[in-house]
Amino acid sequence: MKLGMVGLPNVGKSTLFNAITNAGAESANYPFCTIEPNVGVVSVPDERLDKLAEMYHPQKFTPAVLEFVDIAGLVRGASKGEGLGNKFLADIREVDAIVHVVRCFEDDNIIHVDGSVDPRRDVETINLELIFSDLEILERRIDKTTKLVRGDKKYQPELDLQLSIKECLEAGKSVRSMEFSEEEKALVKNYALLSYKPVIYVANMSEDDFINRIDTNPYYQEVCGIAAEEHAGVLPICAKIEEEISDMSPDDKRMFLEEMHLDESGLDRIIKEGYSLLGLISYLTAGEPEVRAWTITKGTKAPQAAGKIHTDFERGFIRAEVVSFQDLMDCGTMAAAKEKGLVRLEGKEYIMQDGDIVLFRFNV
Repeated sequence: MKLGMVGLPNVGKSTLFNAITNAGAESANYPFCTIEPNVGVVSVPDERLDKLAEMYHPQKFTPAVLEFVDIAGLVRGASKGEGLGNKFLADIREVDAIVHVVRCFEDDNIIHVDGSVDPRRDVETINLELIFSDLEILERRIDKTTKLVRGDKKYQPELDLQLSIKECLEAGKSVRSMEFSEEEKALVKNYALLSYKPVIYVANMSEDDFINRIDTNPYYQEVCGIAAEEHAGVLPICAKIEEEISDMSPDDKRMFLEEMHLDESGLDRIIKEGYSLLGLISYLTAGEPEVRAWTITKGTKAPQAAGKIHTDFERGFIRAEVVSFQDLMDCGTMAAAKEKGLVRLEGKEYIMQDGDIVLFRFNV
């Protein structure tokens, strides 16, 4: 999974990126301090893997990973090439979902590119650039589909869909705010529209507001309203706190979060929200050679899940030996789980479940 972090200049985006990836992107009080997109790869925390490692003492431990791309600050006119707009939009096109960092704090020492803090205006500034870019793409699609309709009326429903999307975009609304049937979703996905990408709005708050006054911060409430309109995710975060804990040991980090009355770090919450938005789950493989997590989409069948490990596994799929994580933990060993009949043999139609521990049988 690849998440692109976007936001206006000086909203705390690069500070947050540095904190959660320890990748060291330059963070400075002026626009365009991040010219090339910085990339950071982080491990996805999974307590189930830790428990399996205790059980098997594997030679290799491989968690799922998440890639963050810190994309330089967008400004008005990006879709027309203002600033470094064309490159920024191309970078956004490459990610699976967008983490949109929105400034929800006052600080006279940090310049705001528009002179004041206004989450709705800031969000609209970026969303409109994505919308303008999408309109250009869609107009070309409409021209092509219109020609197809002249030769065959079966393309009329798709043209109608494209025209309805264009109407939404011209009203200044993102495509993700629209409702589609499953068949329409497949078509829209092929259009590669930027404003259709899933979004997590990250409301970057001051430490005091984040700890004591999340629900009464008017800027955060504004962001929540925007997210609801767009069927998007929203998370309150304090980039300064994330920065403080980024270099701590796991034990120190846990103690610090407990003192702050926080259950988990901002990174953990972003990962969970990202998995939820993109409909992702993890299955696990376990043994002495390696304990590993594999990320798949909900609804993936066993052969396609096997193909994540190697294409030969999918091509020569015979069956999957499956036990749920909880059943294995309750039994203590794989042998005990087999004795109790909890290790199942599943075929090609089996739909993988989150936390399945699997051994694939195949022959090529």
